[in-house]
Amino acid sequence: MNGDMMTFRPLFWPTFFTIPAIILLISLGSWQLSRLAEKTELIAQFEQRSNAAAIGINQVTEPVEAFEFQRIGVNGTYLHQSEIYLTGRTYEGNAGFHVVTPFLTSDGVILINRGWVSEAYREPSTRPFSLTEGEIYVEGILRLPGRKGYFVPENEPEAGFWFTLKPTEIAQFLKQEEMIKNYYIDVIRTGEIITLPIAAEVNIDVPNSHFNYALTWFGLALALIGVYLAFHHQNGRLQFSSKSTSD
Repeated sequence: MNGDMMTFRPLFWPTFFTIPAIILLISLGSWQLSRLAEKTELIAQFEQRSNAAAIGINQVTEPVEAFEFQRIGVNGTYLHQSEIYLTGRTYEGNAGFHVVTPFLTSDGVILINRGWVSEAYREPSTRPFSLTEGEIYVEGILRLPGRKGYFVPENEPEAGFWFTLKPTEIAQFLKQEEMIKNYYIDVIRTGEIITLPIAAEVNIDVPNSHFNYALTWFGLALALIGVYLAFHHQNGRLQFSSKSTSD
């Protein structure tokens, strides 16, 4: 009767460095799985808030982060003369701008991102149909101030170049001290008819790549184990042999 035998004599220094590295890689993979569960729950909360009944500005309390993507409804008047335009926005592959208009309410002034327009309709005079007058009701999604990306230029208010929606900077530029500065509203599209500016559809676009990160860390741990065993096998420290036994 034949049986397989394995002889393993680990080398000290390769083992000394490899074992902690494997533990670290597995720990990082496990941490990413934990982050995956947290992010999945967070996205579910965002979706629930965006589909819930709209609340008013006076119902938004600190911390505002707890209301991110909350559906919100406001009554007020657009201050069209104070529009600003976010540069570098696209719609179905077409370059353009997002029209951001201060909105005067009984609870203060809040910025509303009304949606996308092309270069041809950037100037308000080219789209008089969008310059709604008088008090109206607007419904949208509460969004936190934008964060400037690494490769995104700084805002240049005096030159009319806005790359990141930062209410604090906009309030300072427009001299609107009463403006709400810790969030703004994205208008959402409520019907199939598309008008300018083209409002956003409800889309919870939150990156959630933690599963891929976890696979990467676990894959690196597995590869390191393979290299470690192959190194020992090549140096004669890991051997497999067959042993004959008799009944």
